[in-house]
Amino acid sequence: MESSTIRILVIVAIIHFPVLIDSAVRQYKFDVVMKNATMLCSTKPIVTVNGMFPGPTLYAVEDDTVLINVVNHVNYNVTIHWHGIRQLRTGWADGPAYITQCPITTGQSYIYNFTITGQRGTLLWHAHILWLRSTVHGAIVILPKCCVPYPFPKPDKEVVVVLAEWWKSDTEDVINEAIKSGLAPNVSDAHTINGLPGPVSDCPSQGGFTLHVEKGKTYLLRLINAALNEELFFKIAGHHLTIVEVDATYVKPFKTDTVLISPGQTTNVLLFVDQKQGNYLVTVSPFMDAPIAVDNITATATLNYIGTLTNTPTILTTPPLENATTVATNFVNSLRSLNSKQYPASVPRTVDYNLYFTVGLGLNPCPTCKPGNGSRVVASINNLTFTLPTTALLQAHYFNINGVFTTDFPANPPYVFNYTGTPPSNLQTMNGTKVFRLAYNANVQLVLQGTGIVAPENHPIHLHGFSFYAVGRGPGNYNPMTDPMKFNLVDPIERNTIGVPSGGWVAIRFRADNPGVWFLHCHLEVHTTWGLKMAFLVDNGRGPNQSLLPPPIDLPKC
Repeated sequence: MESSTIRILVIVAIIHFPVLIDSAVRQYKFDVVMKNATMLCSTKPIVTVNGMFPGPTLYAVEDDTVLINVVNHVNYNVTIHWHGIRQLRTGWADGPAYITQCPITTGQSYIYNFTITGQRGTLLWHAHILWLRSTVHGAIVILPKCCVPYPFPKPDKEVVVVLAEWWKSDTEDVINEAIKSGLAPNVSDAHTINGLPGPVSDCPSQGGFTLHVEKGKTYLLRLINAALNEELFFKIAGHHLTIVEVDATYVKPFKTDTVLISPGQTTNVLLFVDQKQGNYLVTVSPFMDAPIAVDNITATATLNYIGTLTNTPTILTTPPLENATTVATNFVNSLRSLNSKQYPASVPRTVDYNLYFTVGLGLNPCPTCKPGNGSRVVASINNLTFTLPTTALLQAHYFNINGVFTTDFPANPPYVFNYTGTPPSNLQTMNGTKVFRLAYNANVQLVLQGTGIVAPENHPIHLHGFSFYAVGRGPGNYNPMTDPMKFNLVDPIERNTIGVPSGGWVAIRFRADNPGVWFLHCHLEVHTTWGLKMAFLVDNGRGPNQSLLPPPIDLPKC
């Protein structure tokens, strides 16, 4: 096992539009190795890809085929998820452990093989097993095809900015202790910007990330929230940011001084370097508008105008309040798909499956959970706390292996109550490994309803294998009679990860045009661990071009 003491490696991708050949085969090697990392004045071993935190950026061009050979050199099982990649007919390369594949065991390797079809922009990759994605993550940058311009002013430079969380303790110890106690895990000790938190009170010597910029230039910042459990605000003192893309989908540009970005989401912004010469503070801080503990330490970085004198004081800014619901809501409501002739919003106008899923927490008996007074906090969708199987769902589906899962996931909540009001007296959930079956090419409407059980909070829900349109959103309980009348079916934002607002709901639509088994889960890792997850099984269509490809020969075995 490779191990050496290193300082956190800052990976900053600043590119002058690299020339990449269209429709090429890109090959990468990801060696999963241990490294000793020093942060917050303490050192610990972490799991990394190629010894880097954040991990290496994967560059490709739209329509490229990508081959990533992942080799596991650590004592954990490993899988990698290519978050937001459609994986058309290549579910074997999607990555979530025990959903589409069995893990890569110590000393073994697996080649993820997929083609990037009809996508361009910023996405991310991360580990999809245990809590390893706390340090095993990185950017995916998909450039447009040759000679296809961006639908916004051409930037002079591009910068990848990865936001994350850092624990002084081993994150596997953190979640294992929480599972043992039945309570929530300890929050992180810091947020990071490209691997660095900036100075903090108990470690004032801790360095921060510095972005050097030239006055008069335009920069495209590719923001990625790779944090485990926290939605984040991003802000630069004295500058407005122009939003041009989210989740690898172009949007109608708008200006803001604050970006809200949930775990698993990406946001591309244009930064116009048009202020007076100087240093400007960059802040990353948490958003939480529910009575839930979060890491309230603000990460800081510096935007440095090249040529600024060394002793020039930094121009400061105040991050939004932790519970700045209005700031968050205004940002979300400003997002609209570009919906141009070249990039239309193909929103399904008819609905074949009308689904209503509650998402929230619960309490189940746990006699050994003494800190939890004999109860364990769990999470569920439609009152079902998902149990991971020991055989991957996609393998069980493809090879017709019985007894791994059932297809009776409920289309509606099994128990009707005032979801955002007074909770029921019984807070228990059911356990099971159930999927919901969809016919190929069917139009799906899914309303995700937050609940107030234990506590209402925002759930960033991620759907694998698809992008979807967020056609509606509102507070309280969804009203199926009146709320659809207010749906935006013209230019709703298209995403792969959407925040269900605290004490509210969101409605999405997508076309089930991708055969396979596709994970739906909360991208707060603690909620995924607690069971807020399920899967869709999409049947094959007609003929081989509408059918799941056979598994690769090196697919890991359970």
